[in-house]
Amino acid sequence: MKIIALVPIKLNNERTPGKNTKCFSDGTPLMYFVQEKLLQVNDIDKIYLYCSSDDVKPFVLDGIEYLKRPKHLDSPTTTFNEIFDCFYKTVDADIYVTAFATAPFISLSRYVECVRAVKSGQYDSAFTAVKVQDFLWDESGQAINFNPKHVPRTQDLPPLYSESGGLYVLTKEAWQKLGRKMGENPYKIFISNIEATDIDYPDDFELADVIYQHIIKITPPPRVESSCTGAVNG
Repeated sequence: MKIIALVPIKLNNERTPGKNTKCFSDGTPLMYFVQEKLLQVNDIDKIYLYCSSDDVKPFVLDGIEYLKRPKHLDSPTTTFNEIFDCFYKTVDADIYVTAFATAPFISLSRYVECVRAVKSGQYDSAFTAVKVQDFLWDESGQAINFNPKHVPRTQDLPPLYSESGGLYVLTKEAWQKLGRKMGENPYKIFISNIEATDIDYPDDFELADVIYQHIIKITPPPRVESSCTGAVNG
């Protein structure tokens, strides 16, 4: 059984330009974290960093292969399915792990659990999710999950589950059958709000830096330079 990991990277991000290579305040590039976690998952046979620009090469850790993707996949309208389908047609595997640099705090144990759940054959896919128990409204002003005339305690609301968007595992067979990132029998891993941190906007990056410096406390790897202009050594 061949298990391949994919890290899709785009350098021309519209909402936060250059966020994947942007550094936290100690000089660690954002895209370091996902690479470092994947390298520790023994079940993964090979890891590819999938980017259209060679400018990303200095940020690729040892043990990870840079694979150049078509430039048209950098379009603002490009979907995950389009990126994955192009990769899938290039690299054959039985199981695909897709991990995003913009979700830096998902723990190693979640990576291992997701991969092993699908590898066991009991599930055709896996993903990380967060439990939501809040008062939700739609754009028309209608309550979605509660009766405004009889407002319950938040802990008594029926729980909903939101994809964290950071980690997906999918079998080749499920992709061929359904053409989507989730199979018919997914394994769900519920993660904390800190693990579910997802960086889209500049404010998200600043908040993630605070979380990293004061909660995560990961020792940064050796680097070429101490400033953000340097890249991480693998």
